[in-house]
Amino acid sequence: MALIYKIHPASDWAEAERAGRFTGAPVDLTDGYIHFSNAAQVRETAARHFAGLGGLLLIAVEAEALGAALRWEPSRGGALFPHLFAPLDLAAVRWVMPLPLGADGQHLFPEDMH
Repeated sequence: MALIYKIHPASDWAEAERAGRFTGAPVDLTDGYIHFSNAAQVRETAARHFAGLGGLLLIAVEAEALGAALRWEPSRGGALFPHLFAPLDLAAVRWVMPLPLGADGQHLFPEDMH
């Protein structure tokens, strides 16, 4: 099953876990959908939108479990990004792990991401 990824502050994720669903970060609420990235996009997303920020989580979600509410829409340079037009049911989350910063200030991603 294909995974898509969300980067989100750890301090806010506990609320989603208590509720069993994630309604989105402020940017998601403003845009009307939850932003995700695929494995090839997530490093650039981190560098572009979360540069130098610690205290983040990398959340892996099973794309197929999201059904028709997940749409792939053009964004950066025409690349298709996954956007969820519904709250994220946490039953679709495969795993959640810290997204630490390395000594160079870049985020350290798992080597086995796919």
